[in-house]
Amino acid sequence: MWHGADSVQVPVTDRFDWFAQTVSNALMPSAFAPQDAAGFHAEGAFLDLGAAQVSRFSYAPLRSWRTPALIRRGDPEQYQLGLVTRGSAWYAQGDSEAELYAGDMVLWDTSRPYKSGSGLDGGTVDALVLQIPKARMPLPSQQIDRLLARRMSSGTGMGAILAQFLVSLAGSGPDCRPLDLGVLANSAVELAVSCLSQQLGAEVHTPAGARAQVMRRRIDAFIEQRLGDPGLTPRAIADHHHISLRTLYTLFQSHDESLGAGEGVAAVIRRRRLERCRADLARPQLRHLAVHVIAARWGFTSAASFNRTFRASYGTTPHAYRTEAMGSGRRV
Repeated sequence: MWHGADSVQVPVTDRFDWFAQTVSNALMPSAFAPQDAAGFHAEGAFLDLGAAQVSRFSYAPLRSWRTPALIRRGDPEQYQLGLVTRGSAWYAQGDSEAELYAGDMVLWDTSRPYKSGSGLDGGTVDALVLQIPKARMPLPSQQIDRLLARRMSSGTGMGAILAQFLVSLAGSGPDCRPLDLGVLANSAVELAVSCLSQQLGAEVHTPAGARAQVMRRRIDAFIEQRLGDPGLTPRAIADHHHISLRTLYTLFQSHDESLGAGEGVAAVIRRRRLERCRADLARPQLRHLAVHVIAARWGFTSAASFNRTFRASYGTTPHAYRTEAMGSGRRV
């Protein structure tokens, strides 16, 4: 789940100090200066995935910086990738500086000084930050240095896939089972590496098995983002990733248990759709939606087929499951 707080819970005179301490603890020790200390407001939340962490921030305009002294005080030895989802900001590190707007990404190194500012338009900034341990980064540091404080768009290619995954992770990750968090961490890091490699115009030189896992997790993320699309088929997935159906099927015969060993791609899509439907059927806030509407939201075009598939998987009908879940107060 997300761990964090909203500055409205803090006395007005302490809000900025609260935010500065929260960010310093969650990301890295830094110094901050608000544009308007009296009217400052902010939120911060953190999702610990084990091998990585995703942080979510919303804050009023400010400036921040990190000096050699602050680096000596504490260095998590990470690459941190920020995605602006609302508002504007700028970031400078080394000889580079990036001006960022909604949909832009930027990478920085926690072991180096930086300067940044937000609210170029005077408004609140919303951002997500993916924290990647340097030990998990396969790209050489000399290549990574070329990307520091450089604007990266999330409009196309791997940038779009990574941004969509981070937004989806921020929305749904807290509801995932603890045993799934490691898989999500691997997926986030590998998508980030692929995105950075594309920015560099380079290929990551990894063993064939590792490349297959990266592709499989990339496809997993693609499936998650499009579960509600009835056109999500093995052929559509293969075409989108420029691979053959045979290659796609081979990827889903992996012996890696964390990837769902031996489960075919169509079965993966069906199982994940059923899981989403099952979760929605147990949510009191969705009780006004008919069962067939919920099924359609997750890509099932035939109510009769959905009922049969649900019963075969869970041993009860969707209507009976919903009635029992609502009656017992079950929360999914």
